[in-house]
Amino acid sequence: MIGITWLGHSAFQFRLDSGEVLLLDPWLEGNPSYPPQHELSRVDAILVTHGHFDHIASAARTAQQFDAAVIANYEVCAYLKSKGVQKTSPMNKGGSQLCCGVRVFMTHALHSSGIEDDGGMIYGGEAAGFVLELPDRRTLYFAGDTDVFGDMELIHRLYRPELVFLPIGDLYTMGPRQAELACRLLKPRKIIPMHYGTFPPLVGRPEQLAERIKDLDAEVWALEPGKPVEW
Repeated sequence: MIGITWLGHSAFQFRLDSGEVLLLDPWLEGNPSYPPQHELSRVDAILVTHGHFDHIASAARTAQQFDAAVIANYEVCAYLKSKGVQKTSPMNKGGSQLCCGVRVFMTHALHSSGIEDDGGMIYGGEAAGFVLELPDRRTLYFAGDTDVFGDMELIHRLYRPELVFLPIGDLYTMGPRQAELACRLLKPRKIIPMHYGTFPPLVGRPEQLAERIKDLDAEVWALEPGKPVEW
């Protein structure tokens, strides 16, 4: 089993059977959807899909606080290292590495990845997603910020993810209409929606996606920030 806690927006905490904790796209301070009662007591690794503030803002501080390793593309890792992060493990699309007993694959995403720094914008490489293969051989797909793209079918063929995390908010990522097609390409059993509701323009909602895929044998699993679930 893996414990999953939504920390609002696109930030998630994964607690493994080993007790090790992974953070994905940590934006904690300043995130209006972050559950105020939630406290981090352990972080072993941090996975970052791209350089936008709402996915990277808490990465450096949290990595330093817990002496955690950061997994991201080369450019994001270099940036975080310049901010004092001691442990980075850069990778790129198509590659994989082992982290806390989990095999991490980096996948494609359709999005930008600039890093805001000191009033300017730094090149952050290309945005990405992650596939995580758990020790029990189940796989999940964390899409990051993206539009739907045809090669999601390849992600299905290569990794067969049973659980997928998809952005549905619209404006900066795909909305429910595009997420419907993503579900048809990926063929998951469960979909956890993310990147919605944080700000008024992020108008997509889980029930809209659920209505669009009601003919599929798949469940839209809408989480409540701060409330852990098991998978």
